[in-house]
Amino acid sequence: MKDVTVTDRDRAMAQRCVECPVCNRARRKQRGVAFWFVKQLEGSVCPFCKAYEKVHGRKAHEPVNSLD
Repeated sequence: MKDVTVTDRDRAMAQRCVECPVCNRARRKQRGVAFWFVKQLEGSVCPFCKAYEKVHGRKAHEPVNSLD
């Protein structure tokens, strides 16, 4: 795993991804148009999805486990 420094700005941007209705639906449902959209565009276009991955250590479309 890379040594990545997470800044306050990264955390704030990741919070926007957590609050995003499209990303939220993709994480919950794991299928459909929202899932496809987030999966295809998260790493290349959306800075909030990139920050989410940096802060949480998983892609924006991956499900959130209750055990984390």
